Amino acid sequence: MELKKLLAGLEGLKVKGDLNLEIKEIENNSKEVKKGYLFVAIKGFAVDGHQFVNDAIENGATAIMIQEGCDLKSLKIPEDVTIIMAKDTREGLAIASSNFYGNPSSKFKLIGVTGTKGKTTTTFMIKEILERAGKKVGLIGTIATYINGKKIKDSDRTTPESLELQRIFKQMADEGVEVVVMEVSSQSLKLHRVDGCEFDYAIFTNFSEDHISEKEHPNMEDYLNSKLILFKKCKNGIVNTDDLQGAKIPSLFPESNIMTYGIDNYAKLLAKDITITNSYVDFKVKLVDRNERVKTGIPGRFSVYNSLAAICVAQKFDVSPEIIKEALLEVRVPGRSELVDNKMGLTIMIDYAHSPESLENILKAIKSYTRGKVICVFGCGGDRDPGKRPIMGEISGKVADYTIITSDNPRTEDPEKIIEQIEEGIKKTKGNYEIVVDRAEAIEKAIKMANNKDIILLAGKGHEPYQEINGKKYPFDERVIVREIISKLENKEEKK
Repeated sequence: MELKKLLAGLEGLKVKGDLNLEIKEIENNSKEVKKGYLFVAIKGFAVDGHQFVNDAIENGATAIMIQEGCDLKSLKIPEDVTIIMAKDTREGLAIASSNFYGNPSSKFKLIGVTGTKGKTTTTFMIKEILERAGKKVGLIGTIATYINGKKIKDSDRTTPESLELQRIFKQMADEGVEVVVMEVSSQSLKLHRVDGCEFDYAIFTNFSEDHISEKEHPNMEDYLNSKLILFKKCKNGIVNTDDLQGAKIPSLFPESNIMTYGIDNYAKLLAKDITITNSYVDFKVKLVDRNERVKTGIPGRFSVYNSLAAICVAQKFDVSPEIIKEALLEVRVPGRSELVDNKMGLTIMIDYAHSPESLENILKAIKSYTRGKVICVFGCGGDRDPGKRPIMGEISGKVADYTIITSDNPRTEDPEKIIEQIEEGIKKTKGNYEIVVDRAEAIEKAIKMANNKDIILLAGKGHEPYQEINGKKYPFDERVIVREIISKLENKEEKK
């Protein structure tokens, strides 16, 4: 593609060199650059891509996009290389990538789901409903990318970088996908990863404190405003009116067509007569022209909200009530209220809860239907908002019957110091707890102390099959860990 066509839609560019160059591919990783490529230098949190401009040129880049304000003289770019200076190279990468791959998001219906909690479950519910309705569906999110029912790859972030995202969209369009549902994180909106995407529907699940740190959002206002960018990109919205911030969205975007759902406050789609057990939730809701009883095998009040959001989408696509009910009954989401089958007959639930509100929600949900003790095993991730650590400790101390504080993706931090911060909160309560730094040992401790009436909650990691320590990811799938521990305990019993 000609370079000038690649840059269409980008304003305020300063260019030195030939814009009629034929560009073979775009890259933001200098190691992947080949002859005839455009290299886009991104100033990241840990690494500045401008350091690798000369490496990219040596590898064959014929055009370079750099950030306004960088030291151009120090880069010493050869005369025959075209230089594009952009106000924001993240935006530049996103728009150029969309142009290069033929604006693929215009070739299918694109549904974006944002919110603090519930994004993953909601996207899986939508996928299940639309696939059962005969649609070819793509899904992009925290767990993995799926195309037409097949898992293409596991994810390392909620929303991919713009270049990777447009490549995925191109693959989806080529494979005849009709609808794509994707999780849209606040970071992806703030960092222009979804610029150039043509959204047909925007969903707002809820809003609560999370992702406040130096590398994410400086405060709650920035976090919220980042999420609201999605509604500036899309004229059709679906929002939860029981959420304080969600309820404001229709008035913030009066020209948009916004559908509402909820339980407690007035909404177009309301759930009533809710029943929650340890294995499912069901409720009444109006589907087409009559009230229907809907049941889903993911327990908890939050599952009602996620189901309602998915039903709103289903109604936009004229899906029949029978298919909606079938899909919601059958849908399962890895690491979201996921029960682990085991030979000891214990109730062991894995959940991704890693914020104060999500931990409180899941603990209160399981406390309401558990006949025995609630044993909570959790930690907090390193290099993330430290302010939530004592809050989560206090929540578990108040709600759980017993807490085992442990490690969870310490990243570059000392896990024992993270645990100390969690302990500050639990000490404010009368909750029983202990500290077991090694997460596998903590899980084993919980299993040994539980009986068939109890429930063990392994919170924080959910679908993740790894522990991240000092920049390296070590295999750690809690489903596997649980089964190995139980197998080991059974062998010991047999030898007695």
